[in-house]
Amino acid sequence: MEDTRKEPNWIAGIEPPAEVLTMSMTEIYERECREQPQRLADLLRAYGEDESILAEMNTLQLIAFTPGPILFIGMGASYCSSIAGSVWMQSRGRSSFFVDAGEWLHYSNRIWDQVAATILTTASGESAELVQLCRQERGKHLALLCNNPKSPCWSLTKQRLPMLAGPEYGNATKTYTNAAAASIVLASHITGHAWKTDAAQMLEAYAKSLEKAFSLRSQLEQFCEGVANIELVGRGPAYGAAIMGALCIREMTGKRAAAHSGAGFRHGPILDVNETHLAIIIALGHTSELGVKLAQDCNARNGKVILITSEEHQATEKLLPVKLTGVPEPWEALTSVLVAQALTLAMIEKHGANLRPRFEYGIMKE
Repeated sequence: MEDTRKEPNWIAGIEPPAEVLTMSMTEIYERECREQPQRLADLLRAYGEDESILAEMNTLQLIAFTPGPILFIGMGASYCSSIAGSVWMQSRGRSSFFVDAGEWLHYSNRIWDQVAATILTTASGESAELVQLCRQERGKHLALLCNNPKSPCWSLTKQRLPMLAGPEYGNATKTYTNAAAASIVLASHITGHAWKTDAAQMLEAYAKSLEKAFSLRSQLEQFCEGVANIELVGRGPAYGAAIMGALCIREMTGKRAAAHSGAGFRHGPILDVNETHLAIIIALGHTSELGVKLAQDCNARNGKVILITSEEHQATEKLLPVKLTGVPEPWEALTSVLVAQALTLAMIEKHGANLRPRFEYGIMKE
């Protein structure tokens, strides 16, 4: 009798090793966080040397000379990682926007022909919105950045770039980091910016920053004790890191966390700040002084602040500065999220994880 059983839809298309199946969510989460430097190094090497990847990037570079903006589209962590590439392209003088895939699918599809090129980012390649967009491509210039070569999105697109993050069984860590790095490299390549020297500096700083942040995780958790609301605030490339950090805390711990742009936080949410609030403020890059001023204003309203900075700041009862090694813009999109990852690990070590490990993709719904 013919065996009609289907092969499991494994995460990233790879069957998990036996030892991972017996690990707790906390153990898996820490393991995947600490894998990030190596996975990041693998991606940067491939994007600098692999002929097939370079050919895809060269094609997009030529397309970018045509009129219209370049879109970066994603959902969830993939949307967060798209922000760095789009903002960097804007900084380099090329019109670009980052877009929520669901909003684009249902409200903006009719103007897709006015776009020069689109980069769809999806770790799973299974997200319902992204799959529909791939099916509706209709000859438009579209490239896919994906971590799953066995996914529907991968099979539906012709221009494909690998995320090279490996399987991920918890919250998005490696996939955010590698997708953000790939989007920055792609934006740099399209706009003719040499990226390898900056990336090498970032890679060295990244490993140091990860160790620094994770060595402080108990201190971070103790500083947060008793707060009811956690706000994450970033500007430019670090805005994506703020959104990703909030997702990480919410998904893994079940605690409320919300993300804001720096200006967005000033226009309303800061009025809610009191002794029940903790703000994780990213003060990196050329707008760092604005982040420091925002931290001072939160403290003045009796709110606590974890200040992510590359400068020296004095700790107080309400201010916990975390000094990370500085990196060239826009690479702070990668390093700045490490503090939220470290805080999340401390919280789930103490209270347990809100999620269970996931080894197979389920049905992705809108």
